[in-house]
Formats: sequence, structure tokens, C-alpha cells
Amino acid sequence: MKSKNPLRMPFKYSYKRVTLYLILINVLVFFLSLNIPKLGIYFPLNTVAVLYYKMYWQFGTYMFMHGSLSHLFFNMLGLLIFGTQVERTIGSKEFLLFYMLTGILSGVFSYGYYYFTGQNASLIGASGVVYSILFAYAVLYPRSTFFVLCIIPIPAPILVLIYTIIELGSQFFTVSNVAHFTHLFGFLTAWLYFVIRMGIHPIKIWKNAYTR
Repeated sequence: MKSKNPLRMPFKYSYKRVTLYLILINVLVFFLSLNIPKLGIYFPLNTVAVLYYKMYWQFGTYMFMHGSLSHLFFNMLGLLIFGTQVERTIGSKEFLLFYMLTGILSGVFSYGYYYFTGQNASLIGASGVVYSILFAYAVLYPRSTFFVLCIIPIPAPILVLIYTIIELGSQFFTVSNVAHFTHLFGFLTAWLYFVIRMGIHPIKIWKNAYTR
């Protein structure tokens, strides 16, 4: 039975390998940015550019911009590993909506944080979206296990908790140019997506997975 809630109207399932296309777009934008310097002005999410120059499209472009080859590689590796499985489970249309919406909202929340703390920041990278996808993977596959250092088994939901603690600690107790709050906003927006769009409550999923 289809949901009467318009926010939860499902897409017809299909699998079109959207993850691979998203990786291709990220790679293409990276190499274009090396040859077109102006992309470094118009694509990153910059608090000044949005506030004073109304460059609102940056909420949707910053996540396709990367600062280095290693930055691109590790984000795309995470997208490939987790995104492929999530896309296969929820379908390509739902996955694309999830990708874009959580990425944009992570940018919006990050902008709000930088604005209210009086910081002039320039945000780039798909890290926030990758964190959203990791969260989705932990919800869809709550009993899956990761082996840290190929030795220590850690269930996916616990990995999300560990990353949350690490990002909070890094945000408040270290100095770097890494947008730790954007990673956390990736978790938050994924949570909101599952609750509002899919009617799934992650805590209940994780609790049921380990108490039955």
C-alpha cells in the first residue's frame, strides 16, 4: 500500500548505477578545477559569497569540489564502498534524492553554524554526504561488522557512534581546516531523512538488531 503522506511517496525501484555516475562527476569537476581557476570561486560554499553575493547555488556545488587528489580519492572510495550497497537497497532514484538532499542540508546547517559563530569559511568536498551514506548503511545493514586494522570487529551502528565522538572531539579540541561539524551534519541529515522521508527510526532499528 502506498503512503498517503506526500513526503513518503515511494519511487518505483530501479538500479541504474547512479553511484558510479556521481563518482565520475566528482572526478570530472576535480580535474576541471585544475584548469579552470574560477571554479574555485563559484563552486565552494563560502559564507561571504552566499551572504553578500547571493551565490545560493553553492549549497549544491560545494560537495562536488575537492581540494586535493587524496581528498577526492578517500571520499570517492567511501562513496563506492557504501554508496553502491545503499543504492542497491533503496533504488537509484531514492539514493540520488538522498545524496543531493543530505548534501545540500549538510551545507545549509554548516553555513548556519559558520554564520552564527562569525566565521568566514569556504566549504568543499563530499565528506558530509559520505558520512550520510555511512549512516544509511548502518541503518540498512545494522548487523554488518567492520574489522578495524583487520582485527577488531566493530558493528556498523557502533562505528557511527565512534565517528560521532571522534568528530566532536576533533571539532572542539583540535585545530585544523577539516569541517568536522559538516561530517556530523551528514549524520544528522541522514537521520532526519530516514525519519521524515522513510518513516524509519534508526535507534529502533539498531536496538531491535541486537536485542532479538
